[in-house]
Amino acid sequence: MRTNEIAKLTNVHPNTVRLYEEWGYISSVPRQANGYRNYSEMHLLQMQIARLAFKQEFIQNNLRKMATRIVQLSGKEKFSEALEEAKNYLSFLNNEHSYTIKAVHLVQNFLHIQLTTDYNYTHKEIAQKLQLSEETLRNWERNGLYSIKRDAQNRRQYTEADIQTLYIIRTLRSAHFSIASIYQFLQSIHKVEDVQDIHTLLNTPKFVDDFLHVTDELEINLKKAMKDVKSIITLIQSHK
Repeated sequence: MRTNEIAKLTNVHPNTVRLYEEWGYISSVPRQANGYRNYSEMHLLQMQIARLAFKQEFIQNNLRKMATRIVQLSGKEKFSEALEEAKNYLSFLNNEHSYTIKAVHLVQNFLHIQLTTDYNYTHKEIAQKLQLSEETLRNWERNGLYSIKRDAQNRRQYTEADIQTLYIIRTLRSAHFSIASIYQFLQSIHKVEDVQDIHTLLNTPKFVDDFLHVTDELEINLKKAMKDVKSIITLIQSHK
């Protein structure tokens, strides 16, 4: 195949194909005697994998890195490793989708949720529960997104109510809200008369409408990304 042909098959500009070779997203392309590139079916497969991996522009930085890793392994013809990375990526997307659904459930049903336990969670337990790094939680706390009570030994004591707040923050971060934007939102809540904490305002019509709009878009994009990575898995498995 010539450059124009493979570009047409993958719906990209010919220059994109050349860049993908330069960046290592596809294998080195042999030249004919006249200097024209001669692409194989494997190059077409690598291009298809790359286009699917980078299809969703919404992807967070950590997800973008996972997608790039799949493409780089494919470009090195390490398809078995690329397949494993794709499966890990799909699992990660499924987890992100689950957290989004949980956050939506919390907002939609907040008035009906009964906090049935007084159990206090440690910082490490919360990080594991939300699948976040402990440093991420500390960063959110340092930036004023939430505050936590501490015991006599100055250890953080997280409650069920704190967990609900963190689910909301986590989802807003996944939807590309900046820390500054979330902080401003939380500050506006505290300025409302008679509002004692974030939970009181989570059920106001404006917040619910805005939040559900954001999470609707996030859920749709996550589902699209999951569909794309499933296609990548199918492509690689068909090649093996």
